[in-house]
Amino acid sequence: MARTSPSSDADANEEQGLRKPGYGSLVRRIFQSGSQRDQADDDRRPDRQSRGRSQHGRGFRKGFSIKVTPPLCCGVVVFLFALMVLLMEFNMVPSFRSAREEKTGLSEELMKGASLWFVPKVRRSHKLSDLDRYLRSRREEQNPTLRKPRLAIILGKMDRDPLSMKLFTVLKSLKELQYKLVMFAVKDGKARPYWEQIGGRVFILSSTSSGLIDCFEGVIASSLEAKKVIPSLLQDPFCSVPLIWIIGEDALAERFPLYLEMGLENLIVEWKNSFRRADVVVFSDFSLPMLYSMLDTGNFFVIPGSPIDTWSAETYLKSHPRFKPRVLTNLVVVVVGSTFFYDKVPLDNAVAMGVISPLLMKFTKPTTDGSSRFIFLCGNSTDGYSEALQEVASSLHLPHGSLMHYGLDGDANHILRKADVVLHGSFRDEQGFPPLLLRAMSFGVPVIAPDLPIIKKYIVDGFHGLLYEKHNPDELMQAFSILVSGRGLSKRAHRIAAAGKFHAKNMLASECITGYAQLLENLLQFPSDVSLPFSRLNRTNVVWEWSFLGKGPEQIDTKLPLSDTIAKELDVVHALEEKFAALKSSENETDIEDKEHPTSDDWDILSELQKTVEHEMQEIQELEERMERPLTSWDTIYNVARKAQKKTDFETNERDEGELERIGQPFCIYEIYDGAGTWPFLHHGSLYRGLSLSARALRSTSDDVDAVSRLPLLNNAYYKDLLCELGGMFAIANKVDNVHAAPWIGFQSWHATAKKISLSEKAEKVLEETIPAKTEDVIYYWARLEINRAGSKYDSTFWSLCEILNADHCRSVFENAFRHMYSLPEEFDALPPMPEDGHWSALHSWLMPTPSFLEFMMFSRMFVDSLDSLNIANEKSCVLGISEAERKHCFCRMLEILVNVWAYHSYRKMVYIDPVTGSLEEQHPFKDRKGPMWVKFFDFAMLKSMDEDLAEAADDQDYPREGWLWPQTGEVYCQAIYEREREERYRLKMDKKKKAAEKEAKKQKFGKKQQSLGG
Repeated sequence: MARTSPSSDADANEEQGLRKPGYGSLVRRIFQSGSQRDQADDDRRPDRQSRGRSQHGRGFRKGFSIKVTPPLCCGVVVFLFALMVLLMEFNMVPSFRSAREEKTGLSEELMKGASLWFVPKVRRSHKLSDLDRYLRSRREEQNPTLRKPRLAIILGKMDRDPLSMKLFTVLKSLKELQYKLVMFAVKDGKARPYWEQIGGRVFILSSTSSGLIDCFEGVIASSLEAKKVIPSLLQDPFCSVPLIWIIGEDALAERFPLYLEMGLENLIVEWKNSFRRADVVVFSDFSLPMLYSMLDTGNFFVIPGSPIDTWSAETYLKSHPRFKPRVLTNLVVVVVGSTFFYDKVPLDNAVAMGVISPLLMKFTKPTTDGSSRFIFLCGNSTDGYSEALQEVASSLHLPHGSLMHYGLDGDANHILRKADVVLHGSFRDEQGFPPLLLRAMSFGVPVIAPDLPIIKKYIVDGFHGLLYEKHNPDELMQAFSILVSGRGLSKRAHRIAAAGKFHAKNMLASECITGYAQLLENLLQFPSDVSLPFSRLNRTNVVWEWSFLGKGPEQIDTKLPLSDTIAKELDVVHALEEKFAALKSSENETDIEDKEHPTSDDWDILSELQKTVEHEMQEIQELEERMERPLTSWDTIYNVARKAQKKTDFETNERDEGELERIGQPFCIYEIYDGAGTWPFLHHGSLYRGLSLSARALRSTSDDVDAVSRLPLLNNAYYKDLLCELGGMFAIANKVDNVHAAPWIGFQSWHATAKKISLSEKAEKVLEETIPAKTEDVIYYWARLEINRAGSKYDSTFWSLCEILNADHCRSVFENAFRHMYSLPEEFDALPPMPEDGHWSALHSWLMPTPSFLEFMMFSRMFVDSLDSLNIANEKSCVLGISEAERKHCFCRMLEILVNVWAYHSYRKMVYIDPVTGSLEEQHPFKDRKGPMWVKFFDFAMLKSMDEDLAEAADDQDYPREGWLWPQTGEVYCQAIYEREREERYRLKMDKKKKAAEKEAKKQKFGKKQQSLGG
């Protein structure tokens, strides 16, 4: 195998790894090492011997010499390189080493010819197992009452470029797969009409509204500009929403060395923390994960496929038209190599030279028709490749100028367009299709490539290009002879070039779209009320949406990088750089100020001064105590004490602005939220008051209620997640007089504002005008369950909708809980009947009289306790949900619609108020409630009696089971407890009277004594 010259200790300790194309030498070390080793021998050998040997042959031998005559040169070259290739094949290890692997081990494997492979750590995060059959039936049925899975798309600047066109193609295909897209953008742009075609209105995120994202099944961020939204996704309740972050730019990775040089390590940590939030960071090229390796947290993933190379070629052709056909006096063959360059392991071109050396010697001989030129497109123009190639040319007796080098830092598009044939000379197995080869096909140049798996996957031999068995010079010669006729290209070469150009335009589109569809299906967890998307597109003709870029080509710099990136000015990158640079400079100033701080001697002098001052003050105080002062009357002392007490009482009982505004209001609506991420959804004003389910998420500038302090049960994370918004209602109902004094009470979840169904100002005024005149028991609601009934053959009754929301177990669980709550026999049908017409309340968004609310809480506490007993009996295995989020919040979806069952069967009037217009519409009027009504189960007297029985059992500590939930959800109150508390109050009152009588008798017996002041 190939070997390099011995390196110094410094070179041995130098870091070895992957570098981008164009950042190092490709064949220089092998060629130069051979030249240096044999320089001294050339003086002693005949000139004939040195010319008769291949430079590569000398590179693979050491310690002996052999004389080779010129006729045997080609045979020796082919034999030696075949031996080297066999050794490389034997030592090929297609594995990807982690970043923590020892550098020496990685270097040794690469020196043996191994390849680096990217193996993602992202795996499927959830299992379907026993629910797989249920999910498959869902997909087959495609129930129209189920909603589509919702994805939030975070765009950057909405520019018209290839990366945006690729994302547009992917998202348009996801929409065909039955995803619903909601578009957000950091900044407006020219491509906004295209995004509105697939996602409707595009919401522009400002600095104050970057968190306005409702709970979606997933979030897709499309560029580094989405960094502005990451802080809101780090807060509850959005921290658990799956995030896919697509990175197509390498602008940030190129600045990492500058950050380290400037000492901005904290900036790299900031970016790494943002990358850590993403469940999957998706790259479109296998080089990008290695460029961003400093930010790798184990969530990197690659979905290959990009239209950049094709777009670059077509744009170059349109901006550089060829007015005259080129005369083929010299056949130009461009040799390209691997996408990656392995530092200090330049084997690609060395192997290629060994295999194509017979080709070089045959086609570079000068004839009357001209000669061929081989251009090696690799490395940088300053790396000394040209000298190495000229040395090889002289060793093989090739004409001067027949071998040329062109660096990738130049105009690579010009060289590829100038080529008559492009030869892929690398034999390393790669994971992605070589971009240079794809760009050459896009230029309409016939290509010849080895039969590597990644190339055979996309190219049909003899149709899109010609393939040859790697390390087989004979097959390469045969393939080349097919394309070349004399000194020009054959007709078949032109047919292959045309077919390859047409194929390259959309070659990677299908795999790219399929990759994103599979990633979403494996990553997302679809709730019970969501229809499963299709796994693949129905159409076979999958192409990039080229119309996104417009009709005419945009003028760009034709010297584009070969990776799947486009250099962009990213505002977020520069903004963070300025921010952290300013912090760095302030830290430096602080260090300078620290040097000016007092020394230990200064502190000693200061302490001595303080001791002297304290001693003088003590002497003055002692002198004042010895002086005679007039006695102060008791009246003066009492007046001073009363003033101090009044000031203390005022500060204690002082009401904040929000509480003063709510005085005189007929109702108060408590907005239930959990987490700082929901703050943008909450209202301000006298009609609303926040109700936080987390003590850490309280708004500091608002008069919010801390539900945890009012109900200690919410300190238990399990029950807090199990009850959701109803837990906050239990907290308000617990000693409600301490927090709520209005005659009406309402609740609204933050989801209502996020879904744009919260009350408008007009609707609020309607309620303010309507409620004071109402004396009847009415429940107003403005968020309703949406049912798709148009042309639906599916049952859309109340209980069928509840089944959809609770994984088809709503009826059975509700019936069992209701039966257990009332101790009904097993044969009794315990499912309350509900009408099929009208609509129902949802999202805990309703308003009712305060006494009715307390009655509803009394019923809900007993129902929740019954549900919990069934859940414990089932070993806390939730059957009301499919996804992990649904299992975590097991009772939430059933408790959300529980108010409808209670209001309907307790004969409450139900009125729907339009949240926008404020129009009122009564639902399920009394005259239409003709079916069986279960009034006796919802009668207040019966519920009160059951509540007192449970309270007595709790008071006697007669718990039906360990961890009984009912006493923890609110007040425990019954007649026995009332009598005991009344007796306790009476006892305290009598004790107080007794002490007062004893004190008065003592005064009468011994007289009143006044203690002297200061005595």
